[in-house]
Amino acid sequence: MKSGSIAPVPFRRVSVDDRFWSPRMETNRLVTIPLGYEKCRETGRLDAWKLDWKDGDPCRPHIFWDSDVAKWMEAAACSLYIHPDNELKKKLDGVITSMEKAQQPDGYLNSYFTTVEPENRWTNLRDRHELYCAGHLIEAAVTHFSATGDDRFLNIIVRYADCIDSVFGNGEGQKRGYPGHEELELALVKLFGVTGESRYLQLAAFFLNERGTRPHYYDLESASRGEDPAENYEYWQAHLPVREQKEAVGHAVRAMYLYSGMADVAARTGDNELAETCRLLWRNVTGKRMYITGGVGSTERGESFTADYDLPNETAYAETCAAIGLVFWAHRMLHLDDKPAAKYADVMERSLYNCVLSGVSLDGTRFFYTNPLEVRPGHALAQSGLENNYRYSRQEWFNCSCCPTNIMRILSSFGQYIYSSSNNSIYIHLYVGSTTEVMISGVRVKIRQETDYPWQETVTLYMEPAEPVEFSLFLRIPGWCENASVELNGKGIKQLQIINGYVEVSRLWRKEDTLNLNLPMPVRKIEAHPEVRGNCGKIAIMRGPIVYCLEEEDNTPDLNDIRLDSSTEFKAEYDETLLGGCTVITGTARIRNTDGWVDRLYRPSVTETMPVEIKAIPYCLWNNRRQGGMIVWISENLSEL
Repeated sequence: MKSGSIAPVPFRRVSVDDRFWSPRMETNRLVTIPLGYEKCRETGRLDAWKLDWKDGDPCRPHIFWDSDVAKWMEAAACSLYIHPDNELKKKLDGVITSMEKAQQPDGYLNSYFTTVEPENRWTNLRDRHELYCAGHLIEAAVTHFSATGDDRFLNIIVRYADCIDSVFGNGEGQKRGYPGHEELELALVKLFGVTGESRYLQLAAFFLNERGTRPHYYDLESASRGEDPAENYEYWQAHLPVREQKEAVGHAVRAMYLYSGMADVAARTGDNELAETCRLLWRNVTGKRMYITGGVGSTERGESFTADYDLPNETAYAETCAAIGLVFWAHRMLHLDDKPAAKYADVMERSLYNCVLSGVSLDGTRFFYTNPLEVRPGHALAQSGLENNYRYSRQEWFNCSCCPTNIMRILSSFGQYIYSSSNNSIYIHLYVGSTTEVMISGVRVKIRQETDYPWQETVTLYMEPAEPVEFSLFLRIPGWCENASVELNGKGIKQLQIINGYVEVSRLWRKEDTLNLNLPMPVRKIEAHPEVRGNCGKIAIMRGPIVYCLEEEDNTPDLNDIRLDSSTEFKAEYDETLLGGCTVITGTARIRNTDGWVDRLYRPSVTETMPVEIKAIPYCLWNNRRQGGMIVWISENLSEL
């Protein structure tokens, strides 16, 4: 990364005190992280590190268990930095000790392969998650070191990274393979960042450059195992070399981690070709393959992307991990160029406030793996059976628990997404009640945000430099916002200087300078591209960054029969008693009279309609009360337009 470039302000230097985010972060700390530890213990994920499993024993270790433990460790480390907790520290230290004892003489560290298939190390990179687990362990160790200053875990992981580096590469006797489930690439860049060891950055670039080349490594691997090659390598984003990929394909979580690693390597090495590929993929995802909620991956089959504009609502997969991965990627795209572009922060915000938060209940005890945009529980039961209950009701845990542990770590480290800085500039990407301190031209500058965003339109910034200092402050104007205004020390700035979607305010800043940003939040009716077939003749409701939905709890069970008129007027009002406090949207729509349909499936279109009051709540808060139906996209009476 070039000297003087914009860089994120780490979560360690951001204190969040926010009406919207703080309760969720506190619930994550007090409820979800302890729950995660207990679930990892109950399911055998922690005991797997004892390496005492024998054939025939119950609770056989699984190929991805290490990643779940690692993500929990990352969340715990972040939490410990913000809120010291002796009991949590003891648990985390205990896991580190188990890993330290489990590490093999050559540095290898994997609870599954060490006990269950020791003879099969590195023989099935495509399917067996070996390098994926390594990536999450590296991320956890880097975060633990950054948060605590204790290098014990980091030293363990450095030995493992060196082991991996000795196995993979272009050297004689080395394997020219790469991860089937991407994650290690971005983790190695993080490890390079804290150690300064260039071999780790080079290894990340190696994995990226090998992906999709011919002869296909996965074919060679399959042949050595006596298996037929796979038919479709799009699932692993290995169908083409990464620089030739123009569309997002395959498993959505893997894609998000891959693209994040590509952006990281491009930024660190100045690889313009790789950076341009990231931009092309970004345009494809956000312009043609992303849900309005910031979810990605539209089908359960392969948890994958499908085709442009194929965004079904009821069968939407939109895995929580994929939305979190999109946040990771958006955050990296923000820092890929010399000047951040607000379009990346817009998507980051969209995912955070909608699809990511939908992934966990308000009480922090239940989780969504998938995030559909329409739910009819009776229909889902009839179609899929009880085993797919996860589609319309949050669950206490999953056998594949990647989403709960991912939620834990992103909420613990949420502060890192708010600010960025360089030697002469500060960027504010998200409007969150918070405080940070950064160094500008050798001067310590404290910034404090006060806001009730996203419920309220105003943001107040208090500037507190240790001494007068000149720099540029950049405030994101969200893409959804029109007619934003800025006041400096009580006086309006008439001509706003906007660069890449950020208002630039440059001056000699003094203590007690105050900025007021106003972001008007009218209720907006949103339509989808005509090729999104399931949404033709329908609209979604948004206010600010929040996507709204109709839930059966507040409306008629016949949600799909509701019709909005062109004259429908919406009212937004904050309800402090509902779902922890939120802004609800109400209005009048129309619905068909259901009389006369007994024993009739079809009849001439003569049914009268009648008015019905509707109440919309934030999508991220649905399914926190009784089980019931939900829709995001509402039919509209186009004949009246």
